[in-house]
Amino acid sequence: MAHDASAAPTPDGISLVLSSPGTVSPVLQVLDLKAQGSSRYKSQLSDGKRKIPAVLSCLNSEILSGGLLNMGLVKLLDYTVSTIVNQKVLLVSNCEVVRSQCESEFSSSTEVTATGDGHAKSAVKIEPGSDLKMTEDAFTNGGIELKPKAKSQAFAATVKSASQIIKEQSGFAAPAITKGISRRVYPLVSLNPYESLWTIKVRVTSKGPMRTFSNARGSGNLFNVELTDEEGTQIQATMFKEAADEFHNKLQLGKLYFISNGILKAANKRYSNLKNDYEMTLSTKSTVEEIPEEDGKDKVIPLLKVNVVKIADMAPYVNARELIDVIGVVQTVGLNASVRRKITNEEIPKRDVTIADESNKTVVITLWNALSSDQGAKLAGMVDEAPIVVFRSVRVSDYQGLSLSTVSHSTVLINPDIPEAKALRQWYEETGKSASMAPAGANLPGRMGGSMSSSAAAERVKLADVTKPEVGEGKPAYFTVRACISFIKPDQAMWYLACTACNRKVNQESDSSYWCEGCSKNYDTCNRRYIMLAKISDHSGEAWISAFNEQAESILGHSAERLNDIKSQDNEHKEYQRVLKGAAWESRMLRISVQQNEYMSEKRQRITVRSVSSVDWAAESKLLLERLSTLH
Repeated sequence: MAHDASAAPTPDGISLVLSSPGTVSPVLQVLDLKAQGSSRYKSQLSDGKRKIPAVLSCLNSEILSGGLLNMGLVKLLDYTVSTIVNQKVLLVSNCEVVRSQCESEFSSSTEVTATGDGHAKSAVKIEPGSDLKMTEDAFTNGGIELKPKAKSQAFAATVKSASQIIKEQSGFAAPAITKGISRRVYPLVSLNPYESLWTIKVRVTSKGPMRTFSNARGSGNLFNVELTDEEGTQIQATMFKEAADEFHNKLQLGKLYFISNGILKAANKRYSNLKNDYEMTLSTKSTVEEIPEEDGKDKVIPLLKVNVVKIADMAPYVNARELIDVIGVVQTVGLNASVRRKITNEEIPKRDVTIADESNKTVVITLWNALSSDQGAKLAGMVDEAPIVVFRSVRVSDYQGLSLSTVSHSTVLINPDIPEAKALRQWYEETGKSASMAPAGANLPGRMGGSMSSSAAAERVKLADVTKPEVGEGKPAYFTVRACISFIKPDQAMWYLACTACNRKVNQESDSSYWCEGCSKNYDTCNRRYIMLAKISDHSGEAWISAFNEQAESILGHSAERLNDIKSQDNEHKEYQRVLKGAAWESRMLRISVQQNEYMSEKRQRITVRSVSSVDWAAESKLLLERLSTLH
């Protein structure tokens, strides 16, 4: 391609891009071109008057072959303008080289940089033949005072960068002054993937255990920490392999650090519940320096920050990728048990803990692996004291209606000294001890309600699709069906005797008390909870489903206790039969899970009802019309 040697940047090209993005194709000069990954480059694009940070995801072959060099000219063809931490960034997906390299940077006497609020930020441009003199507030205000040189020296001088000048001048300063001048602390909220020359002052407010990983790229170890700055902003930092070995003992929970030379990328919300769009990776090139606490001063950065979700408000997080923090008063602690992983045949320890909070709801959280044997054992020894516990980064599932489960980087904090724990303790001592509690899964809102959510509507299927042999193999599959109960076996064991604290099955003792294996306690009373089998039907077929307590109550219209009374008061069970038949042949919206289980070397499909709601016929008609429109 022939390049135009007389080409120059489009006058006010950046102003045109910001005011009419996508409608203009200006020519801009590429400055500070640096590789970012294997096929992306970050740079500053200039029109000679203004500059804007940019990411080029094109021209990889031209750059590698030398067709585009630093200070070259490009014409923008396809691009978008994005705002990252209050700064405009140009994301260029297509452009063409106008000139591979110019002799110098096109510029006027003043450089103007675009900011996120649309305003311009001015800085004095350093011209050849100027002497740099650092003013008293040069480092706090970013100002540089220019002093003209003698004409005889003006053109012989070599222009030095600000970082070179800082390095040279700090070499002559006293150690304390050098440290103060060379360190500028950035707030976490100002960090972004396009700037790497920063130092942050943070406290380690959470630290995960060292873990191992193995994937297609190799294996190794890793751990992560949560860092908090003075503004309360948090970010997750992860270290792999050599960096994990180097920093695992150095980064201690609760201590302060200066950290620099980390790499930022978009946060993966599957593994973090922090309210930050980015996460950090520290490598062996990163710098971590511990800061001693100042005596006699309050801790500006808190030791712990949690984003607590009340038990009553957990429904929107069911089966979602997002992890949550929860705080509660321990009600019961189960025995340390284990499950066998099918793939590796490995025994994995687990322990169930039941907690309650001010919403008068209880929820069971399953602790896995080391948390079960370590923190779980501590809780078992102090359960009579009703400790306050914070569970960080746990997953919400619809198992047994609603339950919680720890993941590999979850943490458990017992009786933490935070305002949320003090408020919960006060509630428990005043009213919580005697309050009547309900399981979190009872009348679970938010999953379906009176009508389907958009995601549930997208998963609408007929029963013939659900009962295919391959459905549910490997991991559970979730669907929504509109179906009727066609048959409920009257002679089945419709309920079981359940613990009033943890809902597990209890055994009746000779003294008429009830022994709960999960709580390791005797209770004077128990509850009846449904485990109902029923057949459902629609126009395409039928299937057997299991319905647990809340879902069976919704279908039958009676609690298990009430239906037991009805059955026991009538020897012929006529009223009992009437209740079962009355639940049949009414259209309902059923949210179901499908999973393949193996029994006696035979694979069986297990379909479980997760929620039940009445049919919103207006929404149903709209859905049917939309489907009819696709047939034309």
